[in-house]
Amino acid sequence: MHDDTVHKVLVTGATGFIGRALRPALLARGLGVRATTRHLGRAPRQGGEEWVEADLLRPETLGPALEGMDAAYYLVHSMGRGGEDYREQERRCAESFASEAARAGLERIVYLGGVAPRGTPSHHLESRLAVGERLRAGPVPTVELRASMIIGPGSTSWRICRDLALRLPAMVLPTWMRSRTSPIALEDVVRALTDALEVPLKHGEWFDLPGPEVLSGREILERIAAQRGLRPLMVRLPVLTPRLSSLWLKLVTSADYAVARELVAGLTQDLLPRDARYFELTHHPPRIPFDEAARRTLAAEAAQPAHRRGFAARAEHWVERLGPHLQRA
Repeated sequence: MHDDTVHKVLVTGATGFIGRALRPALLARGLGVRATTRHLGRAPRQGGEEWVEADLLRPETLGPALEGMDAAYYLVHSMGRGGEDYREQERRCAESFASEAARAGLERIVYLGGVAPRGTPSHHLESRLAVGERLRAGPVPTVELRASMIIGPGSTSWRICRDLALRLPAMVLPTWMRSRTSPIALEDVVRALTDALEVPLKHGEWFDLPGPEVLSGREILERIAAQRGLRPLMVRLPVLTPRLSSLWLKLVTSADYAVARELVAGLTQDLLPRDARYFELTHHPPRIPFDEAARRTLAAEAAQPAHRRGFAARAEHWVERLGPHLQRA
């Protein structure tokens, strides 16, 4: 399948972190974009997309959304909604979507999931991997891309690290902050997603998306803090478990607590991509190093209207002002 055979694409999760960045990239390639939302009245109207109301928990809404599409992006998850076990919800949603996509005659599905750990995955990662398996097992050829930490405004994992690095002049670090990952910039992920329409594919296949560097959790915090000229004091505390850490994060970060709790649970081991074969196929390796991605993201967040930043921005402001004095003390 090549890009010139794709004319219309459906983007689920179009109002989310990845979907907001992907929509204009697809439009820039001359593709017709249909975007889904669960509440049509809240859809933005400034772009060139067609908006439709659809909910993966209501399979009857998927047929009309998929009608006439050549390919679809699956960018949704149920984590944080509460209620029924989200892992079972995600499995059922993936199976319904794969079935309806086949019925609509789609040629390809592109799914963005998470990197598989070497050991036992957390509930969150287990669910993301299971969604990829369900989609790839369906009748429509599926490209599953797996990323670890994505650096960009709106990323929950980025927000957690940013809040820790910029709001605390001193912090205790659990041993799991030694775990390593390979962060990748949002712009590079979007390029990988658009390239997925062109990758030769006979059946379902998964690919990792490694960033240009491998960093530990501690190094990530240090590098973010350095963007603001800070050097927070970090003390390792072995008894700070992921569960206790998530409770601590509730006091520090603006990220959704339910989501943050699930993400922290996946940080007890390395989340390292296995290879870079996807970039060998696309010839578009990641271009943006971590420090530059962090700088761009902080600048984009600072440009947001003041009322959206509120107390968090004021807290960071005072840490910036007092941090050097505390460090000298």
